[in-house]
Amino acid sequence: MKLKHLSTAMILATLPATGVFAAALDRSGQSMSAFFQPGNYFEAGLSVLDPTVEGREAGESTTQRKIGDMGDDYMFPSAALKLQLTDKISFGLLYDQPFGADAAYSGNNVFVSSPTDTILAADRLEVIRQSTIDTQFNNLSAQQRVGAALTAQGVDLSTPAGQQQLMNTLTAYNNVPAVKDQIDAGVKQGITNIVDQGLQQVNGLLGKGNTKVEVDSQNLSFIFGYQPTKNFNFYAGPVLQTVKGNVSLRGQAYSIYNGYDADIKETTGMGWLAGAAYQIPEIALRAAITYRSEIDHKVNINEELPTLPALALLGRADAIDVINNSSEKTKITTPQSVNLDLQTGIMADTVAFANVRWVNWKDFSIQPYKFGLLSKEVGEAVNRPNGFNLVEYSDDQWSVNAGVGRKLNDKWAGNVSVGWDSGAGNPVTTLGPTEGYWNVGVGVQYSPTPATFIAGGVKYFWLGDADAQTGAQAGSNDYVAKFEDNKAIAYGLKMGYRF
Repeated sequence: MKLKHLSTAMILATLPATGVFAAALDRSGQSMSAFFQPGNYFEAGLSVLDPTVEGREAGESTTQRKIGDMGDDYMFPSAALKLQLTDKISFGLLYDQPFGADAAYSGNNVFVSSPTDTILAADRLEVIRQSTIDTQFNNLSAQQRVGAALTAQGVDLSTPAGQQQLMNTLTAYNNVPAVKDQIDAGVKQGITNIVDQGLQQVNGLLGKGNTKVEVDSQNLSFIFGYQPTKNFNFYAGPVLQTVKGNVSLRGQAYSIYNGYDADIKETTGMGWLAGAAYQIPEIALRAAITYRSEIDHKVNINEELPTLPALALLGRADAIDVINNSSEKTKITTPQSVNLDLQTGIMADTVAFANVRWVNWKDFSIQPYKFGLLSKEVGEAVNRPNGFNLVEYSDDQWSVNAGVGRKLNDKWAGNVSVGWDSGAGNPVTTLGPTEGYWNVGVGVQYSPTPATFIAGGVKYFWLGDADAQTGAQAGSNDYVAKFEDNKAIAYGLKMGYRF
């Protein structure tokens, strides 16, 4: 069972649709398979994902309305160049888009703006409203209450006649209960009208439209390999990464953040990878482990917080100008990961393969600067006095994909695979409300010449059920929606050339 009989099946070990819908923001799976191909090699691929992610309001939501499909279709390319410079030295250039998100809510639910939205949850807002009315009324002296009542009736208190009427009415107020009750009721109603007008103005600051998120990343890995013998391959190199994105929060679920926008301009960071592989080419056996480092990005995020005046309702009016006039870069760190790739020939023209991947999402979070400042101001109201993040995850991701590839003849080969992903914890962010998956996949490859091939694959995903929570709820069991019985279909196309 020589390598030349298995080369086609080995390529099939990783089709473009390998990762596609993994936990958190993981997308490509960061495959290293192209770097392990013998000789000089080039490939280019394209993956497309068509998800269906639907749910229903639940948990802390006061309604139980249906939430339509919020998972947008998206596609991403990949490419690789591997050069065997000498018998012992190789070089690889890998391009992929490892992390991403593309989602948008629609319909009538807590993630879409509505005219009935309020700056805070209805129960919390009513407490503040009543407390404000009572405080303002109780702070008025008897003379101020009488004066307010007479002014409302059109009496000019700056005239002698007005002052005399004030004194006469004040005497009645202090001695006649019916007069006191009538004046108090009128004054309190006047205060109520003013407070309600203020609340209406604050509620008018809320955003319009729907909640949506788009995150894009690009990786370019420069890999230098050393093969002291035909059995060992040691490799390492720098990784150049870009990240950009946009987030809009809308609807009652986000309370005071209803109207928040964040524009993350494209930013560049540097990291590294290192790994080692052991192989026995004669039987197509290979075991490889690859570590990728965290990559730090520091970026000025353009943030819009139109609801800041609502801080006055919480007694934090002094923070409004502070947040408005603050500016500082936000640190975003994409997670470290480990890939374990295994394959072996199991019979003539047949190879079994497996990939195990770990991603450190538990230590990942995003807290845009102004978002964080506001979260500290409103944190006490939601039992988070130290603030909270826009996005965070509670668990690390584990995924396994395994299958069998077989060469059918000189031009055709095929494979089948199964996959599992643990997810990154549940409850999970409303911006990506699924927890892991199971999948099955099939692929086919056609080689018109010994040096070229074109491969295609399709995978069907059963997405894990998840409870969706806002950033203010993260770290607790509270949630605002439930997503169940969802699915996705992924398609992949890859072309390759040996030279």
